[in-house]
Parts: sequence; C-alpha cells; structure tokens
Amino acid sequence: QKNDPPFQLKLPPKAARPEKEIDPEYEEKMKADRAKRFEFLLKQTELFAHFIQPAAQKSPTSPLKVKLGRPRMKKDEKQSLISAGEYRHRRTEQEEDEELLSESRKTSNVCIRFEESPSYVKGGTLRDYQVRGLNWMISLYENGVNGILADEMGLGKTLQTIALLGYLKHYRNIPGPHMVLVPKSTLHNWMNEFKRWVPSLRAVCLIGDKDARAAFIRDVMMPGEWDVCVTSYEMVIKEKSVFKKFNWRYLVIDEAHRIKNEKSKLSEIVREFKTTNRLLLTGTPLQNNLHELWALLNFLLPDVFNSADDFDSWFDTKNCLGDQKLVERLHAVLKPFLLRRIKGEVEKSLPPKKEVKIYLGLSKMQREWYTRILMKDIDILNSAGKMDKMRLLNILMQLRKCCNHPYLFDGAEPGPPYTTDTHLITNSGKMLVLDKLLAKLREQGSRVLLFSQMTRLLDILEDYCMWRGYEYCRLDGQTPHEEREEAIDTFNAPNSSKFIFMLSTRAGGLGINLATADVVILYDSDWNPQVDLQAMDRAHRIGQKKPVRVFRLITDNTVEERIVERAEIKLRLDSIVIQQG
Repeated sequence: QKNDPPFQLKLPPKAARPEKEIDPEYEEKMKADRAKRFEFLLKQTELFAHFIQPAAQKSPTSPLKVKLGRPRMKKDEKQSLISAGEYRHRRTEQEEDEELLSESRKTSNVCIRFEESPSYVKGGTLRDYQVRGLNWMISLYENGVNGILADEMGLGKTLQTIALLGYLKHYRNIPGPHMVLVPKSTLHNWMNEFKRWVPSLRAVCLIGDKDARAAFIRDVMMPGEWDVCVTSYEMVIKEKSVFKKFNWRYLVIDEAHRIKNEKSKLSEIVREFKTTNRLLLTGTPLQNNLHELWALLNFLLPDVFNSADDFDSWFDTKNCLGDQKLVERLHAVLKPFLLRRIKGEVEKSLPPKKEVKIYLGLSKMQREWYTRILMKDIDILNSAGKMDKMRLLNILMQLRKCCNHPYLFDGAEPGPPYTTDTHLITNSGKMLVLDKLLAKLREQGSRVLLFSQMTRLLDILEDYCMWRGYEYCRLDGQTPHEEREEAIDTFNAPNSSKFIFMLSTRAGGLGINLATADVVILYDSDWNPQVDLQAMDRAHRIGQKKPVRVFRLITDNTVEERIVERAEIKLRLDSIVIQQG
C-alpha cells in the first residue's frame, strides 16, 4: 500500500492566449496544399519502394511464348524489307563483340543477393536475418538511396554494416574511403569487429590528444593507405576541417539518434561532409516525438523530407496514438528507408528478458530532505505566474537526488569522521532493497550490471561494494578510453571474479557487449525510456546464455513515479510507429 506523498506538486495553469481570427478560406487552401504535398511524398516513397525491393518480390511479368530457333523469312517478305531499307544486315564480328562487352558491363551492375553468409566474412557466419539485412542495404546502395538500419539492440547492426562495406570492396571494387562515426565507448568494439569479421578491410581509428591526432592525420590519414576510418562524435567536431577534405563513399553513424536535433553542432557538421551514401544505425529511431524521426530522414534524404513543418502537421504525435489510418500512412512513408527487426521475431534462441518494478518507500532522512526541498520552493511551485523552466527542472533534479540517496546533498552524511557503515544503507530506501537483492543474487551465481544516472551515486555504490567485499568494475563518462576497454575485457573474461559492473546509464548504455551478466538493476529511471532499454540490452543480446532479469527501483509517491509514467507513454508511441511497421 502506498504512503501519502509529503506534498502535492501543483503547477500553475497556462495563461489563456487571445484567439486570433483565422480566415476559413486561407485555412482550407493551406490544408489542401499540405494534402497535395503529402500525396507527392507518398508517390516518391512508393517509387523508392518499387526499386529497392528485391527482384524476387516484384510482380512477375507474364512469360513470353517464343519458338526456339531462327524463324525462316519468306522470299517476298525479305525483298520488300530490302526495298524499304528496313532489312537488318547480319552483324560483323566487331559489332557482336561490342554488344557482348556492353551486356557484360550491364550484368556487372546487377544487384547481387546473398543466400548465405558471404565468403569474405571470416570470423563466423551471418544469421539468416542478418543476410537479409545485408541484402536490403545492398539494394539501397545499388539504387542510390540512403537508409536507417533500426534493428533492436543486440541483433548485430555492427556486423551487418561491416558486411556491407566488405561487399563494396570485394564485389564493387570500392574499398573506400568510408567513415564510421560511433560513441567513444564503442570505438574499441568496432575495431575488434572489423578485425574479426572482415579482416581484408583496412580499418584505422582516430582518437587521442591533439599531438597524437596531428601525427595520425599526417602519417596515416593523408597518405590514404586505409579503407575505413572509425572515430567518435567528439573527434569529428575537433577535426572537422580534416574530414571535410575527403570525398567519403559511405558515412555510417552508429547510435544515430545523436543527430535527432537538426540544430545540434554534431548534426550541422556531419551535414557538411561530402558523401556518396549515408547509413544510420540506431536501435531507437523514435525516442521522444516524431519530429526527431524527421531529423533523421532529412539527414538521409533532404530532397524528399525537406519540410519539418509539413511532416509535423501530417504526423502529429498525439494523433498517431489514436488514428490507425494515419499510422498506416506513416508506415507507408517509412517502409522504403527503414528496416526494423526485433529479437522476439528473429532471434528465437535468445533467452527471454523479464522486467520487475520494485516500489519502495523513503527512509526517515529522505522524507525530511524531500519535504525540505518542496517547502523551500513552495511559493514558486504554487505561483500563478509563469514558471521558470530551468528552476522547475532544478527542483525535479533535487527531488530525484533525494530519492536515490540523501548523501548526494552536502552536509547530509554524518561526520566528520566519515565512516562506511550500516548508515549508508539504512538512510536510503533503495539501498535497503539493493543490499538484500545483491546478497540473494550472489547466492544464485548471477552477475550484475548496476546502472544509475548520477556518477556521484556510483561513488556511494563504490564505497558500499568495498564495505561488503563485492568485486566490481566501473565505467562512466569520465573513464579514459583505455580503462574502458580494460574494464569490459576484465568483466567478460572467462571465470571473471567481478560480481558487479557499475555504469552511468548514458555513458554505459551505448554499444557495449556485457552479455556475461544476466541481471540488470536500474537504480533510477531516465525520462527517455530508450536510454533504459539500451542499458538493459547490454546484457540481453546475441551471446547471452541465461534468461535476463531486470529490476527497476521506483520510489513510491514521488517524482520517480511520474518519470516512469511518461516513459511508458513514449514507448507506446515507439511501438505504434516503428515496431508495428
């Protein structure tokens, strides 16, 4: 049973705006124009879909009935054609040779479809659905269309992309140059995957301080003895002048939702690069609203998706939650450019994932701090005037800190002297539950990924692990690149003694394979549900041998309940627009 909240959070009503008079005739004209542009968009996407779909799926033409052998021509027919100047003479050897060469050139441009894993993939074999994904990307390339590979996290988007670049080198004689843009935390993984799967591709990695980058650019990049350059978002911003000098064949952006804001610095810079083809990889193409999806489509196909206002008017987020016909039209628009498979459909051998929400109460100390925060800002929260957004966000952040652990506030921890003792557990409702949960999981032989939004909370958890004698690894936004690689390798090593891997949700939720763990604990929840899903899928991915259990800690009657409610609405939108398409 839930306790009564310490205070109700009352938000001021929005001030009513004076209604402007709208000319009905003008409104009808605008509506008609938007509808016309939408029909044009649908025709364009249908055209793309026709050319992109594999030849086997296109409607077959009726077979021609042809008699074999050379047909005999009657003498008078031949004479009349000669007199009319229409009789075709027999080809010379040179003419036939030229025609055969021409046909040969046409044949070399036929779109290749693989029935099984290609021979240039050396480190294993592609699964059937990965071969289909490779064929889909080849179809896009051969038709000069860019796209989004949006497979659910853990289905091998990295492998499928490397296979595509291998196809270009081995079947189209296009070794590069290609750029693969990835989160800093996944650079090591991408380089390993290139070496493992298609070692014939010469992949290099641009990372390091200013001097190291200058030497790399001078000695490696400018001579051009490489096929693929793998680098991070930060490096692209720092070295944009260098990247602008190249004519890139493929620009691949991993975790592409990073460019969902078309006005961000990263998004603006990558749009300036000279590229022949673009491919976006994301397990979460829709995170908050449909406008973010437009930003990705605009980056890929600026001529087709050129107007954000039109897209927003056609596909309003609220309407898509209730209008099935509108959702079907959106699916029709997305289908040619976006491929999405989920684990439940294609990876039948993958063990299941189960999420358990654990609702818990505030400790005595937490209730005092929670009440203090609300009392301090009660006048602002109940004021009728316009509320400062940043001030409100700050209050929410303070309340979330209180829900996690009161020691996140200066002066809350007893001392000096500061000691790690039972008070670290008893003063936080979540720590009380976590302490019991971890003891049970250790008995069962499980290994745990423990996620939190707050790096200072990870500091508290480190003190706790040392006090309890739990061996652990840690990764957050401040962890140097070399230490990240070492921590991941240590945790994944056979017979590793590490029981817990602590990660900050944003830094550790992207592209890291930690399938040696079978339990995920979300100490707190993100406003964006996809961030939490990415965290879960560090364990629930190809290679996992055990069922994955996810425990989400939620504090009753606090701001955390509201965060989870909003996240579930966003997930419903993703399910309707992307999954069902």
